[in-house]
Amino acid sequence: MSRSWDAMSVRVLAGEPLGREEGLAILGAPDEDLLKLLDAAFSVRQVYFGRDVNLHVLCNAKSGACGEDCTFCSQSAVASSRIEKYPLKSVDDILAGAREAQRLGAVKYCTVISGRAPSERDLETICEALQRIKAEMAIHLCVSVGLLTHKRATRLKEAGADRINHNLETSRSFFPRICTTHQYEDRVETIVAAKAAGLEICSGGLMGMGETAEDRVELALALRELGVHSIPVNFLDPREGTPLANRPRLSPQDCLRALVMFRMINPRTDIRAAGGREALLGPLQVFSLYVANSIFTQGYLTTAGQGYAEDMAMIEAAGFKIGKIEA
Repeated sequence: MSRSWDAMSVRVLAGEPLGREEGLAILGAPDEDLLKLLDAAFSVRQVYFGRDVNLHVLCNAKSGACGEDCTFCSQSAVASSRIEKYPLKSVDDILAGAREAQRLGAVKYCTVISGRAPSERDLETICEALQRIKAEMAIHLCVSVGLLTHKRATRLKEAGADRINHNLETSRSFFPRICTTHQYEDRVETIVAAKAAGLEICSGGLMGMGETAEDRVELALALRELGVHSIPVNFLDPREGTPLANRPRLSPQDCLRALVMFRMINPRTDIRAAGGREALLGPLQVFSLYVANSIFTQGYLTTAGQGYAEDMAMIEAAGFKIGKIEA
């Protein structure tokens, strides 16, 4: 039986937090309700974010050779994926990437390195790069460097970082199925330490690893409890050479329902249609803009996206506009 999704959006806009039951209802909604779901989510998105789409650009500053065993990742110790591997890029190369991100109109430039945690040398290089970027331009800076202590997070903040990315990836209960070299709580502690250091928090998850609907809702609720500022919702596009290489892909409809669920449980939070957007949503990816208010452009860590020009054409054709950096 169809629900009144409009009534749910009214409750959300009135400030009523949704819980597990409503989250599961969204994920279990029939396909014939999908447009109604998207409309309800759009009414929430429009109140808090208008028709802006914020662009984020990734810099894969250090690729491969990670000692962790995350089953989904082509850079992990348990993967035999054919990817480009290289040590940390130079400060000049990271700075050049920031200049390109600014030229494209990105509001966030995120420097990402592989590995459990940054070495002291890597941290020094990243901090120098952050300082030089901040001295030259106003773009907001995000870093994704693995596990962090409060002291190290403070160093990044003082160097110019505005935000850290550290994804929870999935629910606490499902996490041991995808990683054993560190614990879910290690990730939570990094988020708490970074937040205490004054950094914004970007943390999301990866849909389609074999988790249940309950796991997805549990993740959305945990992120709300942690008070994160941004939630990238990734969709598994299985990588050859990883333990999850043979996982079936989620349907476009399931991906859109997941985005709606994250939006309705975290209505004021930046929701990003992230990795796997093009590959899994295909011709339906434009509908993600009615729920998510940000996207990655120019590709991801080890895979290419559809490209900046196509992203811009999609945004313009749907009647959205590129967001600007807030003063």
